Amino acid sequence: MTDAEALLSTPLSTTAGQPMRVAVYSRIAQGIRSGTFPVGSALPRETEIGTALRVSRTVIREALMLLEEDGLIRTRRGVGRFVTASVTRMGLEGLRPFEIVLAGAQSPLTVEASPIQLQPNTEFVSDHLDLEAEANAWFRESVLLRAGEPVAIVQEHLPAGRYLSDAHPLISAALPRAADAQATLLTGIQELCGPVLTMASCQITPSIIGASRGAQLNLLETDPVLILTQVAEAYSAPVYLAKCIIASNVGPLTVIQSPTA
Repeated sequence: MTDAEALLSTPLSTTAGQPMRVAVYSRIAQGIRSGTFPVGSALPRETEIGTALRVSRTVIREALMLLEEDGLIRTRRGVGRFVTASVTRMGLEGLRPFEIVLAGAQSPLTVEASPIQLQPNTEFVSDHLDLEAEANAWFRESVLLRAGEPVAIVQEHLPAGRYLSDAHPLISAALPRAADAQATLLTGIQELCGPVLTMASCQITPSIIGASRGAQLNLLETDPVLILTQVAEAYSAPVYLAKCIIASNVGPLTVIQSPTA
C-alpha cells in the first residue's frame, strides 16, 4: 500500500457540526503539506477518493473546489487535478499560521507549545475580541524554532465558554483537540474545521524585545523585534487573536501586492 493509499484509507474523523467536505479538504490538504501528494503530481480521480474515504462524489467535488480556491491544486481540463507545481509564497496577506508564514522553503519551523490556559480577560484581549469585562479567554503561548534556535513567540487568545460556543460552535468543539498538537492553535483550527475564519487583519509594530521575552529568544532586552497582531473573524465576530514577536534573524516577511485599477 502506498502512502497516498494509506492516507485515504484511514477513516475520517469529524467534530460535531463539521461538514464532511471540510473533513475531506483537511485530509487531502494534509497529504499535500506532508508531501504524500508531491508537488506537480496528479490526485486520484474523484471516484477513487470517494471510494477510499467512503463519502459521496458530491462531497469530494466540493472539497476539491475548496482546495482549488485555496491554490493547493489546479485542474487541467480533460486530464485531471494536480498538486500546484509552484505554490505562491504567500505572506501576511493570507490568513495562515505563523509557523508557515515565517518558514522558508528550505527551513521549516518547529513549534514548542505550552499547555492551553484559561485566563481572566485583559484590556488587550477585550479590545481586540470585543469581550465583556467579566469574560474569560483561552491563552496559548508557543515558541517557534528554526534548526533548534528560537526565532519567534506566538501568543494566541480565543474567547472561552459561551462567548466562543455562541459565536462558532464548531471552533469551540474542536479547540481541545487543536490544543493537543505541537502546533499553533490556528493550525489546529484550520486542519480540524477547514476555512471557517473568513476575515482577518494583521497590524505590524516595531518594538524592542524586553527582558523576559528576550530570554526566550536568546536576545538582549534592547534588541529590535517586529510584533504582528492578528485578529480573525467567523460570522463577522472576532474569535481569534494572536500576537507574534519576531526576532530580526527570522528573515524577510512577504506581502504580495497587485496593481489597482
